[in-house]
Amino acid sequence: MRVQLVTMPWHPIDLPSLQVGLLHRLLQQVRPDDEVREFHGSLRWAEFLLERSGGWLRPGDYEAIGSDSIFDGLGDWVFSGALYEDENWGVARLKEYAASRGICTDTASDMRVHAAEFIVECAAEVLAQEPDVVGFTSTFMQNVPSLALARELKRCRPDLAVVFGGSNCDGPMGHALHRNHPFVDLVVRGEGEYAFPALLRHLDAGTPPADVPGLCWWDGRTSRVNTQSRRTVAPADIPAPDYDQWQAALEASPVLEYVYPKLVVEGARGCWWGEKHHCTFCGLNGSSMAFRAKTGAQLWSEIDHLVRRHRILDVVTVDNIIDMAYFKDFLPLAVESGWDLRMHYEVKSNLTREQIALLGRAGAVLIQPGIESLSNRVLDLMDKGVSGARNVRTLRECENHSLTCTWNYLYGFPGETVEDYAPVVDQLPALVHLQPPGGAHRIQLERFSPNFTDPGFGFGKRRPAEMYQHVYDLPEAELTDLVYLFDTEDAGIGGQAESRLKRAVGEWRDGHPGSSLVMEEAEPQEGVDVLLVHDQRHGWPRRTHRLTGWQAVALRRLEDGRTEPALHRLLTGDGHDVPAGELNVWIQQAQAMGLLFRDGRTYVSLPTWEVPVRIDSDPADHAADLQAADRQAVAG
Repeated sequence: MRVQLVTMPWHPIDLPSLQVGLLHRLLQQVRPDDEVREFHGSLRWAEFLLERSGGWLRPGDYEAIGSDSIFDGLGDWVFSGALYEDENWGVARLKEYAASRGICTDTASDMRVHAAEFIVECAAEVLAQEPDVVGFTSTFMQNVPSLALARELKRCRPDLAVVFGGSNCDGPMGHALHRNHPFVDLVVRGEGEYAFPALLRHLDAGTPPADVPGLCWWDGRTSRVNTQSRRTVAPADIPAPDYDQWQAALEASPVLEYVYPKLVVEGARGCWWGEKHHCTFCGLNGSSMAFRAKTGAQLWSEIDHLVRRHRILDVVTVDNIIDMAYFKDFLPLAVESGWDLRMHYEVKSNLTREQIALLGRAGAVLIQPGIESLSNRVLDLMDKGVSGARNVRTLRECENHSLTCTWNYLYGFPGETVEDYAPVVDQLPALVHLQPPGGAHRIQLERFSPNFTDPGFGFGKRRPAEMYQHVYDLPEAELTDLVYLFDTEDAGIGGQAESRLKRAVGEWRDGHPGSSLVMEEAEPQEGVDVLLVHDQRHGWPRRTHRLTGWQAVALRRLEDGRTEPALHRLLTGDGHDVPAGELNVWIQQAQAMGLLFRDGRTYVSLPTWEVPVRIDSDPADHAADLQAADRQAVAG
């Protein structure tokens, strides 16, 4: 059997498709007689735009639409005219949508005029391989480009078996995609390692795939949907990806000079925190929350093989959360290798300073710790299991160990109040030397999140997000099953409190590049500790604070975050006889000077030990790369 695996825009062009790589290797193992080819439509689209526009539409424009426009659906809209065979379809709707939200659609419009021709060329290239089966993987804005190509393929070759899978096909989304698009023969819902080979066996035999868990298939003109299995794919059954065809395509492409390629690896699936405390806003993992992880030795073996084979040192992990066992096995192996790896990792924000230091030594350069907020109460509302003070500590330790930390400040949780934000916003200017969030954003209602599945969380009224009106020509009832994002009534703060938070975050981002707050130990004087804190923060007087004796010790003790009584006990244990009233006065003064952050009753010190090297770029650019890879949650 000839199998063609396809990934369409808007997959990041600097990354291979993990799903395609996994399924390619899997088929090599379980169906060695099959001929497996790959079609990298995302890369081809970037090439096509570069050529057709005479160099005007570059890969940077591709990334802007593919990464920055997820919540406005511009990428899908670019191909909607090709899908519905009407160049004017959705144009008026998008114009109204963009005007109401102040969105520029010029780049998307410039791309859209090339979409139909591109789809025809893609179909010709795919069919030239004479495949028996074409399998599409779809995540976020890959649906419409994939559907447009699938429709053209079936028009040219009605006997061709077209299969869809990926995160966009999980749960009810997969059935809605199937029943509304007759040219899609089969849809694999959920993980694909067991289901896809089972489906191919039925195609070989010409038998109905009624026993393949989760599969959607046509029984005459009736769309059948098999029950999804609760069985998850064991880590031992998840192969290392095969990226040979991707690298060959990239190295032969004129796009290569515009991108810095990275490898994508997977150590774990699911979320060990989410199994017990599902963050209320998070819709990741869909129907497969159960946490499973490869051993550290297995993960390192895969990375070692991929790096040696492809000569690429940038490694993006797509795990939703790091397996804590990796601090004992995988990361030490990375350290021992001596390689100059540049790893991107998603972690939980309650890591110790030793764990953050180990990440740095192992080659992690970018982490996404899911900070989300600096308010204890709001963090409790989202069930994050971490405090605001701990999040500040994480930001500070990332500075100490030269880790780029990407995060967004989220708000809009039912039950939050102005009082939950005011004390935090008042202190944000003191954090200007720490890495700022990409922005302050109201949470979206995501399918599979507790906010979505349980109306009792406060989002009882919901409808498919408005952006889908210029993406799909489907009734609302079908969109309700098909889409991932929903509009709902605003909750939590609004008005002046919302504006003040956004303004404060914007000022933080503007002031960060030239800001530092660094402490150093000076020579003790007559046996007394001396600590110098050099303040070079934007918006603060440029000066050096000199702390001696117990004050120097207190600032160091507060690196781990303490309440005032706990700090007093520690100082007493250190032999410093400090009256409680005097300590209170010093704490208030230190906070007024921006040396401490207060989170309820807890204080945490803000100075770092290092001034990290900073590049002149937008942290959101890196966040978009990580997010795009990170949300490719399932193979299929």
